[in-house]
Amino acid sequence: MSTPFRLRDNGIDLFVRLTPKAALDRIDGVETAADGRSHLKARVRAVPENGAANQALERMMAKALGVPTSAVSVVAGGTSRLKTLRVVGDAAELAKSVEARFK
Repeated sequence: MSTPFRLRDNGIDLFVRLTPKAALDRIDGVETAADGRSHLKARVRAVPENGAANQALERMMAKALGVPTSAVSVVAGGTSRLKTLRVVGDAAELAKSVEARFK
């Protein structure tokens, strides 16, 4: 099974499929796409206007991983459902944290 992230020198890149305008903010675990790549399924109440949904996603992931909000940023897919989040920190610790929380 592939993981929903890629290790980097200064943290990880986390792959997320975001659904905006949901009933509540939550992370629904890991999903594998038809092409075999894995990503986290996330929902936020925010609307996809002026980056509101992306900011809500950044805050939710930061809280879930126990890192400051400033350590999480959307680096790809800003206007699409499939996004790449850059999480800055100890790559090994972040990878363990993701694997423990989102199986």
